[in-house]
Amino acid sequence: MLRKLLILGVCAGSSASVPILYQSNPEVFQRLLRSAVEGDAISEMSRVELNVVSPMEPLREKPRGRKVEIRVGPHGHFNAEFSLNGRRVPAIVDTGATLVAINRSTAKRIGISLTEQDFKFTVNTANGRTRAAGAVIDRLQIGRITIDNVNAVVLEDSALSGTLIGASFLNRLAKYQVEDGELLLVQ
Repeated sequence: MLRKLLILGVCAGSSASVPILYQSNPEVFQRLLRSAVEGDAISEMSRVELNVVSPMEPLREKPRGRKVEIRVGPHGHFNAEFSLNGRRVPAIVDTGATLVAINRSTAKRIGISLTEQDFKFTVNTANGRTRAAGAVIDRLQIGRITIDNVNAVVLEDSALSGTLIGASFLNRLAKYQVEDGELLLVQ
């Protein structure tokens, strides 16, 4: 029974590593498939050098697609200039914030009109409890990364002096990570 479980584990591990190997060397697999169809797979395999990646360690390759790198600022924050509905807005990326948070002045500047009745929520902030309104930012951009229809919260100017980019934007990216004093955003 133990031998069967061991064989099953080896087979499962081997089959799980095939996509990883393909991802790191797609041209090698194409040549192997071509040569297998032509009947010369063994001699082709002897000329091919594979980058074998252990299935237990993450694949270390540069992300493809749109990406932006933000260096940490002098106060430990990731500050960058974003575009909200086509208007340039300086912001801090806050991985602990649930939503993108903007103040009332910024909301007005980017074309979000609010009335007093829209401020029907109460939220806790670093500056205490305050009233808030829900909003949707039509387009939020940084570099070549663009996310449409991003949920946001609008606070009074006295409760929030700037803009925070939170999880309602970050979670819609393919990846975001902090490494070596740099925040990497990948779409």
